[in-house]
Amino acid sequence: MGSLPGTAIREAVQLVIDEVAAFPHLPEQPARGPGGEMVGRALALLPDFPAAWGPTGWALTDRPGHETRRSVAYLGEDLDAAEELLEGWTGPFKVQMCGPWTLAAAIELRSGRKILGDPGARRDLHQAYSDALAGHAAEVVKRLPGISLFVQLDEPGLPYVLDGSVPTPSGLTRLAAIDQQVVVASLASATASVAAQVETARTGVHCCAGSPPLRLLRELHDIRDDGSPGLGFASVDATLLTPADDDGVGEAVEAGLALMLGLVPTAGSGARGAGAGSDQVVAGASEILRRLWQRLGLPVEQLARIVVTPRCGLAGATPLQARAVLAASREMARKLADEPEGFVRG
Repeated sequence: MGSLPGTAIREAVQLVIDEVAAFPHLPEQPARGPGGEMVGRALALLPDFPAAWGPTGWALTDRPGHETRRSVAYLGEDLDAAEELLEGWTGPFKVQMCGPWTLAAAIELRSGRKILGDPGARRDLHQAYSDALAGHAAEVVKRLPGISLFVQLDEPGLPYVLDGSVPTPSGLTRLAAIDQQVVVASLASATASVAAQVETARTGVHCCAGSPPLRLLRELHDIRDDGSPGLGFASVDATLLTPADDDGVGEAVEAGLALMLGLVPTAGSGARGAGAGSDQVVAGASEILRRLWQRLGLPVEQLARIVVTPRCGLAGATPLQARAVLAASREMARKLADEPEGFVRG
């Protein structure tokens, strides 16, 4: 979904080109340490929010810590590698960035409180984030002018923001739930800012947690009242979806929201599939999709809006496992395109 193992970015970009050439992305490598994971990567775009890595994670400081400076260097290196190795590419290309709500839930203020719990600080962060994300999108297109850009906001913390289960730094209490319309407004602002810089870009939200807020994402898909574009796609872990999520999934599909479904197991997802043979992995992932589609009762034609992806956790795999998982995802996508009826009837 974005993260890959290792610390050598050129090798990671080449792996993406080799295995998912039809839909490459800019890899992240959490194994680099603080500054290489998703929160540090987002901070690389936010010079007005200097931060450092400490005992409890990321916290705002008077000046950037060396981890933040390292994250800026990493992002530059990653863009350089993509620009060189994907020169002349004219198809889709995806970048991903920690979303504004997961970011606010992860970073502490100088006072020790989470930004999420301070409305003023949260508002300032989200405004800066929208502007920075748009600038990042424009930079990617400048370096790869022929691409169709997809911008993925990683929001694993979104369900916890909405239900009030984000812990305070002490762990003794929880931060208050954020009103859904406040969340919608912030994500819509980020989407609109990207579109203002790169008109053809499609922005989506990835949430790999259980009970993803699919109805909220479907609402974001609708064209906003001010005429700005809505959400282009939603990405969820299909293996965590339960019958309680079916209405949200069905409504999203029927509304025309493209879905990226995490179906192929990875070493970091706790599944054994990353070490299994490709046929076995594809068969298991296909059965998950079949059961979901049969529960939903949607027409076969709607499967055309599904993009097959690995589950989260690919950064915890070995490079060899990561290659196998990407290859299995590609093979399943091919079968889905060639024989969609087989995924419904079994």
